[in-house]
Amino acid sequence: MLRKIIKIDDEKCSGCGLCAEACHEGAIEIVDGKAKLTREDYCDGLGDCLPACPTNAITFEEREAPAYNEAAVLAAKKAKSGGTLPCDCPGTNAKAIKRETASAYSAPVTSQLMQWPVQIKLVPVNAPYFDNASLLVAADCTAFAYGNFHNEFIRNHVTLIGCPKLDDGDYAEKLTQIIAGNNIKSVTVARMEVPCCGGIENAVKRALQASGKFIPWRVVTISTDGRLLD
Repeated sequence: MLRKIIKIDDEKCSGCGLCAEACHEGAIEIVDGKAKLTREDYCDGLGDCLPACPTNAITFEEREAPAYNEAAVLAAKKAKSGGTLPCDCPGTNAKAIKRETASAYSAPVTSQLMQWPVQIKLVPVNAPYFDNASLLVAADCTAFAYGNFHNEFIRNHVTLIGCPKLDDGDYAEKLTQIIAGNNIKSVTVARMEVPCCGGIENAVKRALQASGKFIPWRVVTISTDGRLLD
């Protein structure tokens, strides 16, 4: 099929491996000192690897390539992690998950939301609450997957949410305006482990680069069974 996929320039590639680390799907490997797209069907075309490359060796191209195989990517991740499943199977910690779930519902939860609206597409870029703010940019599934999301992530943060798979367009331009035009102290990205969430992380990376500012930032990944992965 004809689709958008990454292209790696061997001459520009330094073999640093940063793109392989940034690729959440495991499509890139270092072979003979150079980055190679070893699994075209693992490449989702969202470009997490592009901003990680210090030599600009990675670009997009549109060409014939196998369709993105999300099921194969998830299966490979499961195999790499030892087959972790949300059940009482070997290699999981399901009992601990159940204890944490019970604890989370043993006391009332107070909303920590500081502002409204929260959708990236709706929030004004020059709102006063952005001044000296710690920014949380979250995939909208994260608050449903992680039980203590309000207290651990939304608390003391201005929160922006979106879904790169369902929303039309790209968030990077608006996030650039917010970061460049306001005094943002830090940025936290909260995403799910699923590949489509790479779009929101990539948008923040590009926005930070385009803003010309050096701001502390981090990425938090949440599993589909409600665990913090990093």
